Amino acid sequence: MSEKSIKVTIAGRIYPISVKPEEEEMVRAAAKKVDDSVKNLLENYAVKDKQDLLAMTALQLSTKLAEMDTTVPKGTAIDDREMDEIEELIDSLL
Repeated sequence: MSEKSIKVTIAGRIYPISVKPEEEEMVRAAAKKVDDSVKNLLENYAVKDKQDLLAMTALQLSTKLAEMDTTVPKGTAIDDREMDEIEELIDSLL
């Protein structure tokens, strides 16, 4: 599948990236979350260095991810192998 070139803005800087068309919305939403977090930290703390704000944002997001890893039971999500098996089953029924 072909990739699409998009630009996202984080902490006042524009980053060009290539994404699959079906991932564009998710990537834009993720970039917006990071940018919103940086803005929130800038407004609420006396930190002005964008590098520090990005590091604090990375720590917050990593902490949330770690929390999810410990609270979501293993085997809850469908992995790629299982998805392939489901697609094969559907194809065989059609």
